[in-house]
Formats: sequence, structure tokens, C-alpha cells
Amino acid sequence: MRSIQLPLPLVAASLKPFYRLALNASLPYRVQRALLDLAAPIQWLPDGTVTHRTTLAGRPAERITVGATDRPTAVLYLHGGAYTIGSLATHRSLAAHLARESASVVYTLDYRLAPEHPYPAGLEDAVAAFRELVADHGFSADRVALAGDSAGGGLGLATARRLVDAEQLHPAALALISPWVDPGSKEAPFDRDLVVNSRWAHTCAAAYLGGGDPADPGFAPLLGDLSGLPPAAVHVGTGELLYPQIVELAAKLETAGNGLHYVEYPNLWHVAHLQASVLGEAADAVADLGAFLRASFPSTADGHLAS
Repeated sequence: MRSIQLPLPLVAASLKPFYRLALNASLPYRVQRALLDLAAPIQWLPDGTVTHRTTLAGRPAERITVGATDRPTAVLYLHGGAYTIGSLATHRSLAAHLARESASVVYTLDYRLAPEHPYPAGLEDAVAAFRELVADHGFSADRVALAGDSAGGGLGLATARRLVDAEQLHPAALALISPWVDPGSKEAPFDRDLVVNSRWAHTCAAAYLGGGDPADPGFAPLLGDLSGLPPAAVHVGTGELLYPQIVELAAKLETAGNGLHYVEYPNLWHVAHLQASVLGEAADAVADLGAFLRASFPSTADGHLAS
């Protein structure tokens, strides 16, 4: 279905009451998940999208392409949702727009969620999924990027650290949208933004941590070593609850000597990229990530097509 473009104030005004309802610490997680899945179909797919249900590392996954279905490069996309909600359905549209803009196949992963599966279950799933793309799907590690939003962005950064250190696998790049890189932090400039509120975020962080150590860099990658990681694109809205920790992340990535493409959006909210099918500014942000990813992959002139 073709995208339609709506005025930014209208989209923001429509989203605010929905997020206040759905991201509510008083609701059971199963209800929060159901509400997000019910709303997912209003975020349309680009024309030419092909979605194929599959598995990665034993977890449900989707393989998404737009246009050509055989691509020499891939993106492993890790959805947001504070490690407790979110699904293949909620991020299908964003993944499809990223597939179009990056000219890659995008794999979305249904990694295990808390509180049923606290840390490190999601990290283990993401590492295993990347490893399988390299071992069984014909991609070399430098032709697979990691991407994610919010909790999925933090998970992507933690996954890259684990892959480099424990697996000697070096992803092509990181594309991080408003990454939640220190879930245990209680510092925030205010109590809520258009999408996220502190009480809900703190409750989800505790559910994800379980009995773990909040200083564990697998849980809070901002607190760990950031050297030797792939080049990263980081997007953030300046009015977000997470803005201070993402500014700190960008500074640490730059200091560590990693290539960094950092963009601040004064008018966009937390992971506005999800609205790429209805908001021109969000579509432009996804296009920026896609261009970064295309430039980060090695030349495909002598590459081969993978699945």
C-alpha cells in the first residue's frame, strides 16, 4: 500500500493518548502487547514488500524485502518495547521501510521477552540469530548490520559487543534509533515524553534485569567498553526521556574511535521512525539510516546473493 503523508502535529496528537494507554505499568504485559499488535496494521508496508515467515536460532523471525528478493546484504533488526513488549507485527512496517532504503534483506527477530525470560535471554537470542545468518544463510559478517530501536537499540549494541569479543564476528554497522543503553539509570530530564513514561520504563527495566547486576554491560552497554565496535548511526529526538544517555553514548562512541553518524531531531518523538508510512519526517529519518547502511557495506560488485 502506498504511504500517505500527514501533518506532524496531527500524527503526534493521535499517538499521545494511545501510548499513554498502552505503555501503562498498571496493565499486565499481555494486555500491553495485545494493544500494540492491534495498532500495528495502521503502519503500512511499502509497495513491493515481500514478507516471509521463518526462524532464526529457533525463534520466530521474518525475512523482509522490498523489490528484489535476493540481496547480498542483510540487517538483523531488533524491535523495541522495553524488553517486555513489541513483536514482529509492531515493527514490520519500519523494517520494510528500512529494507527499501538500505537495499538489503531485513530479518526481524522475535527474541524472548521479560518478565517470562529476563536478561540475558534476549541477548543470547540476538547473538545466536546473527551467528546463524553467517553460518547458514550465506552472508559474511561484514555484510550483516545490526539495527534496533529503544530497547532493541540497546540490545543491538550489546549484541555487537558480544559478537566481537566472544565470537570474533564483526558486523558491518550499527543503526540505533533512540537506543536504551542504560536501563538501570533513574536519571531523566522529566517524567514522560510523548511515548515513554518513567514509571513504566523503570518497571520494565526491573522485569528485564531479574536478579542480575544493573552494571553488567550486557544489560547496560553504555557502562561497558565501546572500543572496537562497528561504525554506528545514532538517531534521537531532543525531547526524549532518553536524550541524556544517548548524548553520552554518542560522546563515548566518538571517544572510542568508532565511526559515528549522529543525528538529533528537534521535532520527532521517541522512535518516530515507526510512523514512516504516514509521516514524511519519519520517512526521511529512515532514509538517512538506509543511506548510512548502504555506505557501510562492502562493495557488492563481486559479492554473491544470499538468502
